[in-house]
Amino acid sequence: MTGTKRRHPVPDRARRRAVRALAAQLGVAYSVAARLLAAGHRPVVFAQREHRPFHARVRDTREAVDLPLGRAAHLSARFPAGASGVRTVLAMLYATVEHESPEVLPAVDELTWVAELGENAATDITCEALDQAARRLLDQDSWHLWTRVEAALTAGEGHPSPRVRDAARVLGRELRTVSLRGSLLGARETLDALLLRP
Repeated sequence: MTGTKRRHPVPDRARRRAVRALAAQLGVAYSVAARLLAAGHRPVVFAQREHRPFHARVRDTREAVDLPLGRAAHLSARFPAGASGVRTVLAMLYATVEHESPEVLPAVDELTWVAELGENAATDITCEALDQAARRLLDQDSWHLWTRVEAALTAGEGHPSPRVRDAARVLGRELRTVSLRGSLLGARETLDALLLRP
């Protein structure tokens, strides 16, 4: 015996090393990098998203502050969770927060101003309380969650704002016709990836 210890092979060590390297390269959370690798996304495609022309980034950030549908679409594209229906569930969460806790919504002029910066980080900081409130909704049992979502959408259909009314009608149809139970985990992963970013 030479006294040297053999390293025991650890299952999946290479994959974890690759995920850590990708997370460091892209500046994203470990969980986001793991999903990108698992889904077969090429790192260069993700990186190119962050290095597009200013007008394209402004278009994205305008979508990111358009509640509830735009922000849901924006986040589901930035943090793909793989499950279908994640965008719809996210939009329903934001509509519910808007109905139950309007005080956490940033002011419209603040959202308009920050959207013109073309920086995702700026919209994320501005919407942080809103995103956290949406994520907290996912911590309760699904029966109570869907009850609250349905109440928010029903109230939204009679709201004086055309934006709220239209979103509530679109989401109300989805709630009645599509099974979204399987998308809750994907919505949780998307919001966790957003909120846990370094």
